[in-house]
Amino acid sequence: MIYLIGIKGSGMAALACMLHDIGEAVSGSDIDKHIFTEDELHRRNIPVYPFLTHKILDHSTVVVGNAFLDDFEEVQRARANKTLKIFRYHDFLGKLMENYRTIAIAGSHGKTTTTNMVSTMMGQFFDTGHLIGDGDGMLGKNDRYLVAEACEYRRHFLAYRPQIAVITNVDIDHVDYFKDEEDYALAYEQFSKNVSEVCIVFGDDPRSRNLKLSSSVLFYGVDEGNDVQAFNIVETPISTSFDVTILGNHFGRFELPFVGTHMLYNSLASITIGYLEGLTAAQCNQGLSMFKGAKRRFVITQVKDSIFIDDYAHHPTEVSVTVDAARKRYPDMTLIAIFKPHRVSRVLHFAAEFAQALSKADVVALCPFTSIDDKEEGIDIDITYLANMIEGSFIVDENEEDAMRLAEYKPAVYLFMSSKDIYNLSDSVKRYQ
Repeated sequence: MIYLIGIKGSGMAALACMLHDIGEAVSGSDIDKHIFTEDELHRRNIPVYPFLTHKILDHSTVVVGNAFLDDFEEVQRARANKTLKIFRYHDFLGKLMENYRTIAIAGSHGKTTTTNMVSTMMGQFFDTGHLIGDGDGMLGKNDRYLVAEACEYRRHFLAYRPQIAVITNVDIDHVDYFKDEEDYALAYEQFSKNVSEVCIVFGDDPRSRNLKLSSSVLFYGVDEGNDVQAFNIVETPISTSFDVTILGNHFGRFELPFVGTHMLYNSLASITIGYLEGLTAAQCNQGLSMFKGAKRRFVITQVKDSIFIDDYAHHPTEVSVTVDAARKRYPDMTLIAIFKPHRVSRVLHFAAEFAQALSKADVVALCPFTSIDDKEEGIDIDITYLANMIEGSFIVDENEEDAMRLAEYKPAVYLFMSSKDIYNLSDSVKRYQ
């Protein structure tokens, strides 16, 4: 029996699904509130209990989600039972990876989408399992490959030893843990020591270029000097087409149903992996064309004459490219950005950058902090700190009155951005369309 404390966490839910798929008996605990990541758990009939309501069977293996520290009561109870084998999420996943040819996707932004892209492409031609940071996990008993999202927070990805790794970018994040940009870059350099074959690195960013990596490196991007380069790029509101050269040789032309420069970059990283694993350009194009998007990553829903976009963007770079993509996709519509931040340290550190990115929208609405891990010792700000930096912005609570206020802008593009549960407010606004 494998029991997961914090089973609704995005990585934890994915891991639970994978373990179930290979025949393990799996159950776990979490808060008694619906989170989108639990849908796949219920589909597999994986038992999910409210915290502290279920006794973990003796001699079970326990996986503890990284959001729950050792002072959390259920973790304390588990550690008091000496018959249990207890692992942190990243340590357990690192051991599981040893059984597969592993491709780990790391970086500040784009990890989830790129992991989904790569697994979709590879899955058309190879037995491939995946662990994606949107709660999606799948693993077959005969799978040879495992494509997994590798999070840098608290250096957790140092528990992984993949054959191939992608580093999508190194914009500093998690400023509650990393001391500065040098410390953040050092984590990726340390990660590269565990990569046995090659790191595929975004080459258009000087910060990525300046990393002192220990493995072999292939750089990708649109600039001259990249090992994998896109050119002859043609963008439309619904697609992007481009040519690719690899190590100076023309690899092929791609026509993909994606919008936004960030999606082009994610595609290039995926194409590089396909090339290394022996796929042709036509196979890469076919596989990537099957990609339907990751959960909570630019998910589009139309309700009457309005467009609703749900996105996980929680860093200013992500917010900026997401606003740009929405503007490119719907250039003639009013764009309403609704943003719910996560962690006061991130807002304090990046306030100016958040303000600049959000101000590109026509209307900006901000949600207060509500997560249990938003508050941090020594930082005393609330959402008004950011609101005061964005002219014309206003604060909305997740209630019916403010949902009606947002609905008054219809018809419009409603761009909901957060790593937290902002989709509940989105659902409320939809009801008033």
